[in-house]
Amino acid sequence: MTPVSPNDATSPDSKVTRAERLPLLRDRDMTPDQRRVAETLVAGPRKGVVGPFVPLLYAPNLLQLVEPLGAELRFRGALDRRVHELVVCLIAAVTTNTFEWDVHSKAALELGVREDQIATLRQGLVPSDLDVDEATALDFAAQLLASNNVEDDVFAAAVRLFGSSGVVELTTVVGYFVMVCWLINVAQPTVRWR
Repeated sequence: MTPVSPNDATSPDSKVTRAERLPLLRDRDMTPDQRRVAETLVAGPRKGVVGPFVPLLYAPNLLQLVEPLGAELRFRGALDRRVHELVVCLIAAVTTNTFEWDVHSKAALELGVREDQIATLRQGLVPSDLDVDEATALDFAAQLLASNNVEDDVFAAAVRLFGSSGVVELTTVVGYFVMVCWLINVAQPTVRWR
């Protein structure tokens, strides 16, 4: 039987399935480098090879460079955690990525984001009733996703709230999570290792 993966974030009830393109490697098929980076993921905060790290395992040299950036942004970044999760939810919705949507919408709900706000983000839209920092970050991310840049007023508002380093981090969050969403969308992995 070919593993299949729901990979359509546009509908919470979607039954769309697709065959894996880059399936999870079995232990016996891993090179020593692949096994080493897989075991590092298992031992770290991710607790396994999951999501974008399944396809990245095919290029362990890239995985060992990409994962620390993701860990920095997700676990140690300077942006407020709610802001971070809202931005990632928007990215997951825009890229129609079920995996990142599931992980980060759950995290957003745990941080107090309301169900109706999550529902609006699910449509790729920015909720209208957010705190100023959340709205500014989402406006910045939405404009960056739509036009590959931001207008001067959006940039200035983000610098006022987050500082120059915060704008760099916010831009990097958008770029990083678009990249991992694309990796998952292309590879269509279904399972985790360990």
